[in-house]
Amino acid sequence: MAGRASGQVRVDHAVSSGTFSLDDETHQVDNNIWVVGDDSECVVIDAPHSVEDILAVVGKRTVKAILCTHAHDDHVRVAPALRDRVVAPIMLHPDDQPLWDLTHGGERGHLWDVDLADGQTIEVAGTTLTVIHTPGHAPGAVCLYAPELGCIFTGDTLFQGGPGATGRSFSDRSTLDASIRAKLFVLPDETVVHTGHGPDTTIGAEAAALGRD
Repeated sequence: MAGRASGQVRVDHAVSSGTFSLDDETHQVDNNIWVVGDDSECVVIDAPHSVEDILAVVGKRTVKAILCTHAHDDHVRVAPALRDRVVAPIMLHPDDQPLWDLTHGGERGHLWDVDLADGQTIEVAGTTLTVIHTPGHAPGAVCLYAPELGCIFTGDTLFQGGPGATGRSFSDRSTLDASIRAKLFVLPDETVVHTGHGPDTTIGAEAAALGRD
């Protein structure tokens, strides 16, 4: 587990391994676990694969929310079980209900608790995360921008090397490209991009590669 500090607030990170399934295909994947907070409280960004892996990063802190960047099963499969352990609301953009239902539909008590909306702010440990709706990889995909920490959590919207995958159900490449250029490439170039899978990058590096239009 690694920590990136900014004053008392920090970003903690680990990796959890499991599967991603959609459109009758299943793949082995490694997902990043991101936790933002201080020594007392935090938020968890996505809930991949293993509750125990996530709790190892959280430690004894109070979890204020489980923030889902989108509802592909490798990002939300253990969200209800994590909610039960930490007693915190699951937050998801409602446009991702079709994907959520593929994993949790029909299971009583397995809905998320609070809708995320573009421009919404979430306070934790004296810092603010702003929700940026970035559809394309998934209809309800969001990024979580922490300007005071100089970073953004992009889920599967933007990676080192370009946009997230499309070509699967509920995804669209032109919509994703438009989201990235209109919503992300307007951020400062030095903004660190913490991704759902793989290494960090920066807004400037990806804008240089893809072009801002």
